[in-house]
Amino acid sequence: MNTFASFNPPVGQESAKQPANISVHFMGRTITIGAENITFLEGDGNYTYVYTCAGRRYLICKTLKWLARKLDNNFIRVHKSFLVNADYVISCAEDGRALKMRCGNEAVVSRRKTKEIIGIFGERVQRISA
Repeated sequence: MNTFASFNPPVGQESAKQPANISVHFMGRTITIGAENITFLEGDGNYTYVYTCAGRRYLICKTLKWLARKLDNNFIRVHKSFLVNADYVISCAEDGRALKMRCGNEAVVSRRKTKEIIGIFGERVQRISA
């Protein structure tokens, strides 16, 4: 007799998505960083800098495109080289070309994404002039 029951969620209902984690090698150890602790990511070719809310910067050998697929919808691609966590954006420049992050850094917004970013962050955060 089988004592284990398998559970399949009904069609159209998905189980809760686990938050993504990113593993980085730092000083001979592997550190796991939760997506909720990442403020933004900056791409540099086949490498990406991961910036955390603690003010740390880690370099990993994954592309920004690969990380964008792994992370949840809270991360928004604002530029070819920047992927920001919407929870950490505190202000948007008047022209929409830069986002000020809670950690003090700024993420550049591409010309093509300016209208979309103003639509997303223009109403949520206080606008500043650059």
